[in-house]
Amino acid sequence: MNKEINRWAVLVSSMGILMCTGAVYAFSVLAGPLSAARGWTMAEVMGAFAINAALGPIPMILGGFLTDKGWSKWSTMAGAVLFGVGFALTGTATTLTELYVYYGLMAGFGQGFAYSGCLSNTIRFFPDKKGLASGLITAGMGGAAIIAAPIANQLIQSIGVADTFVRMGIAYAIISFTCSLFIKVAPKDYAPKNMNAAATAAAKKPVVNKNWKEMLQDPKFYLIILMLAMGAFSGLMIASNASPIGQSMFGLSAAAAAVYVSVYSLSNTMGRVIWGAVSDKLGQPTTISIMYSVIILTFLILIFVKSMFGFTLGIVGLGLCFGGVMGVFPSLVMDNFGPKFQGVNYGIVFIGYSTSAFVAPKVTAGIAAANNGDFTKAFYVAIVVAAAGLILNLVYKKKTATKTITETVQ
Repeated sequence: MNKEINRWAVLVSSMGILMCTGAVYAFSVLAGPLSAARGWTMAEVMGAFAINAALGPIPMILGGFLTDKGWSKWSTMAGAVLFGVGFALTGTATTLTELYVYYGLMAGFGQGFAYSGCLSNTIRFFPDKKGLASGLITAGMGGAAIIAAPIANQLIQSIGVADTFVRMGIAYAIISFTCSLFIKVAPKDYAPKNMNAAATAAAKKPVVNKNWKEMLQDPKFYLIILMLAMGAFSGLMIASNASPIGQSMFGLSAAAAAVYVSVYSLSNTMGRVIWGAVSDKLGQPTTISIMYSVIILTFLILIFVKSMFGFTLGIVGLGLCFGGVMGVFPSLVMDNFGPKFQGVNYGIVFIGYSTSAFVAPKVTAGIAAANNGDFTKAFYVAIVVAAAGLILNLVYKKKTATKTITETVQ
C-alpha cells in the first residue's frame, strides 16, 4: 500500500490548501481599509482576527479526531471550502456581528479543520523527517500572505475592500477544494522506503502513544502548551500589526507597509522550513532556546534602532522565529505523545497558540492606541513573554534529560 502513495504529492497539496487558509496573516493589510469603510475602530476590527484565532482549538480538536479516524481528506475539504466562503462573506458584512460570524466563526472554523487535517495527516507520512515535513507543511500557511498582501492591497485600491474580500474568498474556496482532491490518508505505521539507518532504527523503537487524557496527566504537556503560547505571542503581535507599526513608527506608506507584510510572511515561511530542519539535527529544545533568544534580541533592535534597517531586521528576525515556533512544535508534540493521537493532541496543545492569538493583537493595538501609535511598550511586553518562555524551555530540557537518564539506567 505504501508504494501506491506519493507522500510528497500529499505534502504539496496540503501546502496549497494552507497557502489559501493562511490569508489570515495578511489581515493587517485589510484591517485598516475595512475600519475606514465601515466606520469601525481598529480594535473592533481586530476583534474578528482575535475570534478567528481564539476559536482555533475547537475545529483543530474536532478535525484532529476525524484525522485520527482516517477522515482527514474530508475534514480538510470541508474546512477549505468553509474558509473560502467565510472570507468572501466578510466583504458583505455591514455590522460587527456579521463580521465576527463570517470572519471569526466561519473562516476560523474552516481554517482550523483544514490546518488540522493537513498537518496531522501529512506529518505521519514523514517519520524520518518530522521536523522538515512539519516545517514545509506549515510553510504553506506562513507563505500565504506573501502572495495575499500585495494582491489585496492592489485590489483594495481598484475595487474597494468589500469586493476584495469577496473575490479572494471565492478564489480560495476553488483553489483549496481542488488541492484537497489530491489528499491521501496516511496508512497506519507508515514507513517510506529507503530511510537512512538512523531513521530506520528510530522507527523500530517502541512508541508510547498517549491519548488526550493521558497527555493531560503528563507534566510536560503544561510546559509545552505554555511554551507554544509564549513563542507565538511575538509573531502574532507582528502578524496582526505589521502594517500599522511600519506606518506609525517608521513612516511607511500603506503600499510600502504591505510590502513589509509580504517580507514578514516570507520570513515566516522560511523559518518553518529552516528551524524544522535544524530541530531534526539539534533537537527541538535546543532549537526553541535559540529562537526565544533571537526574539528577545530582535525586539531590542526594534526599540533602539529607529531606522528602516532596524525595522527590516525586526521584521525578518521575528518572522523567522514565528515560523520556527509553528514548524517545530507539531513534531515536539508527536515525539512526546506519539503519532496515533497526534490530531487531537496537537489540537489541544494548539490552545496555547489560540490564547496568544486572542490576547496579542488586542493588547498590542490597545497599547499603541494609548500611546499615539507608539508600539514600544508593547515590544517590552513581548520581551518579557519570550524570556518567560525561555525559562520554561530550560525546565522542559531538564525534565527530558532526567527522564532519558532514568530510562538508560533502567
